[in-house]
Amino acid sequence: MTITAGIDIGTGAVKTVLFRVEGDKTEWLAKRNDRIRQRDPFKLAEEAYHALLEEVGLKASDVDYVATTGEGESLHFHTGHFYSMTTHARGAVYLNPEARAVLDIGALHGRAIRNDERGKVETYKMTSQCASGSGQFLENIARYLGIAQDEIGSLSTQADNPEVVSSICAVLAETDVINMVSRGITAPNILKGIHISMAGRLAKLLKSIGAREGVVLCTGGLALDEGLLKTLNESVKEQKMNVTAFNHPDSPFAGAIGAALWGAFRHEKLARLGQQPLAVAA
Repeated sequence: MTITAGIDIGTGAVKTVLFRVEGDKTEWLAKRNDRIRQRDPFKLAEEAYHALLEEVGLKASDVDYVATTGEGESLHFHTGHFYSMTTHARGAVYLNPEARAVLDIGALHGRAIRNDERGKVETYKMTSQCASGSGQFLENIARYLGIAQDEIGSLSTQADNPEVVSSICAVLAETDVINMVSRGITAPNILKGIHISMAGRLAKLLKSIGAREGVVLCTGGLALDEGLLKTLNESVKEQKMNVTAFNHPDSPFAGAIGAALWGAFRHEKLARLGQQPLAVAA
């Protein structure tokens, strides 16, 4: 039996999970999703980790492997680190076993990943454009429009005449939005227009990695934006791609899940070889 933790330190939030793995049996013990805001992400990660241990009645010494991903490589008590594309692919397959591609839509960038049935990465590509296709950009727009971030998706689905943002530059795109507000364009039509722009780029990203059919799972901070998901499926259809994008209630945890599961795999592999990873208790 292996107790493993996964900690995904992103730009906007720290996701922390605990798993118990025994052979093919996997039990998800606990999870936390903490917004970073202006806090030290490494201190936040340590606090979240200990809070989860306390929640399930474990001590740090009970954990066999602490796996980090994202920006977590410098976390002082981690056992091992895994690249984000690797962890999101493995986490996506855990959440939806039919997923053969992943769209990780985070605070600062988007990334498309093609994977096999085990969650092994076959190829990937990141957006090379400005942050106008990111969660941080949408958060800034929501703040300007005076709406809560969790209202974005539902408002977007209410649009009746969307106004597409033309610029790929975040600064210029925000200027576009200011001009739209001054012209009396409604918030739903502005948000839907932003989603159309973002979805078009994400669909092209999927096409670039050869993800032309099957299930795509959205992960990252924007995965639960239902307006973006709806628009993404409209966009892939327009581009004649035979794929369907889904999310999962736990999509934001995909990276942390993948880190924990790959950590368990690595721990068990080392144990079979008679070696032990150098775990550091926090």
